[in-house]
Amino acid sequence: MNSFSPYALVLYYSQGGSTQNLAYKIAQGIEQGGLEARVRTVAPVHNGLEQRAAVPQSGDPYASLDDLRHCGALALGSPTRFGNMAAAMKYFWDGTSSLWLNGELAGKPACVFTSSGSLHGGQESTLLTMMVPLLHHGMLIVGTPYTVAELNSTQSGGTPYGPSHYAGLDNQNQLSQAEQVLCVAQGKRLSQLAIKLRD
Repeated sequence: MNSFSPYALVLYYSQGGSTQNLAYKIAQGIEQGGLEARVRTVAPVHNGLEQRAAVPQSGDPYASLDDLRHCGALALGSPTRFGNMAAAMKYFWDGTSSLWLNGELAGKPACVFTSSGSLHGGQESTLLTMMVPLLHHGMLIVGTPYTVAELNSTQSGGTPYGPSHYAGLDNQNQLSQAEQVLCVAQGKRLSQLAIKLRD
């Protein structure tokens, strides 16, 4: 691993707020685990072009490559888009070649999370495909183990590949208790692993 930074980057894209809610719960777990959580988002895209002001009008700041370069760990979140990450997040990762060329993310732990409008809306395939660019960067994927009891009992979101949320077609479903517990547990696990790798 490169020089260790005392923060984990929580990088997400969200339109209706559900993925953002997951991000905040994961950030809570990261801080319980002993690292600072730095929460960032990415700019939307339209017709393949980034639609970016210098700073967002509201909400979390846009991520920079330096945020990614200097993090000690990464939690990556996106809503499902036909079983894959949203175009805005894919656009961001397509611009990380300079980090890849220098191996700047290699050896850092990472996890993924998602939300969808329907219960079977591609959560697991989205999580799995989100892992692919992280693996190309040499990151260490951290899943959610079944030792977190809520993974066995959840009636909404939650997978061994990472936390998920069933937002509903109207995006009105709040995070269930099980989803919240899984997010916090995932963040804490990510944080603790990053610290162990440092030590």
